This record gives sequence, structure tokens and C-alpha cells, in this order.
Amino acid sequence: MTTPEYIEWWVRRINDNIPEPSHVSSQSIEEHLRAVPSELEIIKQDFERRNAELEKQIEQMEEEKINLRLDTDV
Repeated sequence: MTTPEYIEWWVRRINDNIPEPSHVSSQSIEEHLRAVPSELEIIKQDFERRNAELEKQIEQMEEEKINLRLDTDV
């Protein structure tokens, strides 16, 4: 059995734990959390950037290889 004071305290306690929307920031919670990339996302982006650089280097080396073959054929 609970007293009315306890029920009032409990309701206040629960409501105190609910974050109220901030009028200072217009971002939603999801947008705010998305703005800070996780460590895994940072590593993934770094990997993709490095992979793209290496693919470009491979393409350049293959072009050089073809040009060298043409030079030797002449």
C-alpha cells in the first residue's frame, strides 16, 4: 500500500528523468547523436579513403606499365 505523498514523489521522480526538449538547439536527439561519429565509423571512413587512394595508385601504375610496354615495342 502506498501513500499519496509517495505516489506524488514517484510521479515527480519519473518526470524529472525525462529530458525536456531544449529550445536552444533545434537538433533532434537522433541528429545530435549522428553528428558525433563513432570510432568504428571513423576507422571505416579512413579505410575507404585509403582504399580509394590505393586504387588510384594502382590505375596509375597500370597505365605506366602499358606505356613502358609500348616504349619497348617501338
